[in-house]
Amino acid sequence: MTRYVIKKFVFMLVALFVLASATFFLMKAIPGNPFQSEKNVPPAIQERLFDMYGLNDPLWQQYLHYLNNLIHFDLGMSMKQNYVTVTSIISSGFSYSLQLGLVAIIFSVAVGVLLGIIAALNHRKFLDSFTIFIAVLGVSIPNFVVGSLLQFIFGVKLRWFHVAGLNDWTDFVMPVIALAFLPMAFIARLTRSSMLEVLTADYIKTARSKGLAGRVILVRHALRNAIMPVVTYIGPMTANIITGSVVVEQIFGIGGLGKFFVNSITNRDYTLIMGLTLFYAIILMVARFLTDVAYGFIDPRIKLSRKGG
Repeated sequence: MTRYVIKKFVFMLVALFVLASATFFLMKAIPGNPFQSEKNVPPAIQERLFDMYGLNDPLWQQYLHYLNNLIHFDLGMSMKQNYVTVTSIISSGFSYSLQLGLVAIIFSVAVGVLLGIIAALNHRKFLDSFTIFIAVLGVSIPNFVVGSLLQFIFGVKLRWFHVAGLNDWTDFVMPVIALAFLPMAFIARLTRSSMLEVLTADYIKTARSKGLAGRVILVRHALRNAIMPVVTYIGPMTANIITGSVVVEQIFGIGGLGKFFVNSITNRDYTLIMGLTLFYAIILMVARFLTDVAYGFIDPRIKLSRKGG
């Protein structure tokens, strides 16, 4: 098992190295520079800015300097925000993204599992069809469309919530729904199909024949086994929600990482783009790494198959 974990960890480091290198060279290949959009900047001052950020150095030298900084966990200074490090920007923005992501995860799992159970217990009835309809909508409609509709209906027309900002708990409602709509629909479908399969199993029929109460059969026997696919999905879903809130944060004016990411692209803030890309990649890869390791612990056949391969 130790060898399996080390192997996965090494693969993760190699993937991060490739991603960091690709991002660096792509940034350098884009025409223009971060100070091109500045108005009335004298050439002498622009030249000093180039020197300060090392943009006049040869490309290979910039690349080695970038890798050396990464080894020392230094993501550099933002090129558009004076004397502010990329690390401090990520630290300030990640708290909002994390809060929003965690609430969206809890909401999507709780509502998705509940809808899946209701659909399975009312198979081929109105509630089943209604849940399938909600699930299809959730999978089909992008989160930025859901967010815009919520803003228009509940923010502009009904004035139940603030259109933008994150000042109190009510401001979480619309962005959380927009962010959780897709995973909630997917979880509902997973739970429904898994529950339908479990409810027809022999041990459920045996439990019923013994006279156990329906609630006991549902919670102790059916749901406990049917929930496994959902648990498997929670790992990648967590990474996707936290890193996928870029558009939702921008729509609702939340000062999370998504807002910084969009602004960094608009402003061509090279160091911030590279730092945020690497940070998002680390979250995704760590979630995948933990999922793979958990699989290795839960199912020993995975280890054996990898050895055989």
